[in-house]
Amino acid sequence: MSERRPPAVLAVGPHVRDQVFPPEVRAKLAGLVDARTVDDFGPGAALAAAEVVVTGWGGPALDATAVALAPRLRLVVHTGGSVKEARIAPEVWERGVAVSSAAAINAVPVAQYTVAAILLAGKRAFRLAADFRVGAFRHAPPGLGTGNAGRTVGVVGASRIGRLVLAQLRDHGFRLLVSDPYLTPSAARELGADLVELDELLAASDVVTLHAPLLEQTRRLLDDRRLGLLRDGAVLVNTARGGLVDTEALVRHCGRIDAVLDVTDPEPLPPGHPLLRLPNVFVTPHVAGALGTETRRLGEFAVAEIGRWLAGFPLDGAVRAEDLARSA
Repeated sequence: MSERRPPAVLAVGPHVRDQVFPPEVRAKLAGLVDARTVDDFGPGAALAAAEVVVTGWGGPALDATAVALAPRLRLVVHTGGSVKEARIAPEVWERGVAVSSAAAINAVPVAQYTVAAILLAGKRAFRLAADFRVGAFRHAPPGLGTGNAGRTVGVVGASRIGRLVLAQLRDHGFRLLVSDPYLTPSAARELGADLVELDELLAASDVVTLHAPLLEQTRRLLDDRRLGLLRDGAVLVNTARGGLVDTEALVRHCGRIDAVLDVTDPEPLPPGHPLLRLPNVFVTPHVAGALGTETRRLGEFAVAEIGRWLAGFPLDGAVRAEDLARSA
């Protein structure tokens, strides 16, 4: 590895910067690159000399204007999940700049949250807790499927997170279904699931969990018709993107199904929105991904990735331009 420390720009939002790069991680970063911290990519943001740009949640967009200010740019490392969050311009790939994302690191807490939500939802914990707060101490209503033994979970999207969820659910005795247009039946079997069409998955599952990317063709993937395929008492878990579900239709169906939503459309929901008031709907403010102590791992990943790049090794989180059309 060369002893020269390439000029770099650290453009992670100030609200998470010190969590992603605490002093020990920042020191490791400084041992690899000569990094300058910026809040925007305007003139004077050190982009002219930068060979490496580290982006993250709340950071400025690495748009075409910013890229034009960075003629020496060779590597972009995004410390969030999807690089689309960093609003990285196509010109980055067109110029042959290497791009990496910590998506695999961020996927771990999302999968953990999802599995926890599925298990708690199976016990009707959210619905019963809401009832308990107003004085009711009882078991789930008669006729409402309760418990996790022998239940069917449908995973929509064999994404990085979807695969982790499947792997973690296999030990819980669920019957697992998966729907993904890019997955083969044999690959699904290796994941411990049966590959089925989306409509069949919705109709057959006790719990449906969403892990598809939000693309033009997946926006409102679960519309009124598809939500209507869910059996009474089914649970919808969404830790992916709010836009995958038709919110107005979901409100109508939540009289007969339960929902656990870490993402919504719009996000956040306005105060007083019906989904915030229904006792059988549990809404959290987009917290499934890396949070608090978990965010340090994103910074550690970025440091390790820069080290691999400097040593001439392949990037662990490499993002190819051709993948963007079907990835989150």
